[in-house]
Amino acid sequence: MKRLTSPRGLKLSAALVGIGVLSGCASVSLEQNLHRVNQETAAFSGGQVQLARDASERKERDLAASQLLRSPLGQKEAVQLALLNSASLQALLAQGWADAAAGAQSGRISNPAFSFERMVKGDELELGRALSFGLLDVLTLPVRQNLARQRIEQAQLQLSGQVIDHVTRVRQAWVRAVAAQQTLNYAQQIVEAAEASSELARRMQAAGNFNRLNRAREQAFYADAATRLATAQHQVTSTREELVRLLGLDEAQANILQLPQRLPDLPREALDATAIGSMATRTRLDIQLALNVVNLA
Repeated sequence: MKRLTSPRGLKLSAALVGIGVLSGCASVSLEQNLHRVNQETAAFSGGQVQLARDASERKERDLAASQLLRSPLGQKEAVQLALLNSASLQALLAQGWADAAAGAQSGRISNPAFSFERMVKGDELELGRALSFGLLDVLTLPVRQNLARQRIEQAQLQLSGQVIDHVTRVRQAWVRAVAAQQTLNYAQQIVEAAEASSELARRMQAAGNFNRLNRAREQAFYADAATRLATAQHQVTSTREELVRLLGLDEAQANILQLPQRLPDLPREALDATAIGSMATRTRLDIQLALNVVNLA
């Protein structure tokens, strides 16, 4: 005699679990995450962020980075190079994807447990099957799905803000590096002039046409110029290293990095402050993130 226990209950349990799973679970994918980030940051960065997931994609990025490094690196090209080459930015993208996936996972029910038992008594065989799941998970599923969607939104806004912050730091580092090089060139010119003036003062004193006080002034000016030159050289090194770090360059790439000789000219007309303020208020990610946090609370 063969008997199957509670087939009706098994079907009912499976139906309930299916309804819970198919009722609109929050989900996220890498492509969806990056598309959202690119939509929100493209106007500011002027490029697209992508996560290199295999050797072929990393090779393509290395080739694109080498192409950008063949000529002096402008500010726009520096941002493009950072989007392609920065390891820290790649880590931000991977972490943002992980945070969004964790938010999506929080809106799903726990995995159901299936048990099967076989009991034999004489000539009787009894098979038992059970499918169990958390009833509280099913009852709170709509609320948790809503919270999961808000957490995904929060993770995506945070990632967009981090990308914009990285691009901003690249632009600032580029300006400081080029400005430091300009300052060094100016300091070198001053040292050359101060050195010539000091030598002239020495010869004029030897000829009796300069007193010791005037010569001391020229020597002090030369010493101050030399000090400023050393400071400018240190500033060039530190700002260049900061830019190299933000761009994610290795030693070979850093050695071939070229920067323009001077900063670009300022625009002839200033931007309209009212229009800029209105646009910034509408597109500020920190305001959107704050609203999302309020909704999540």
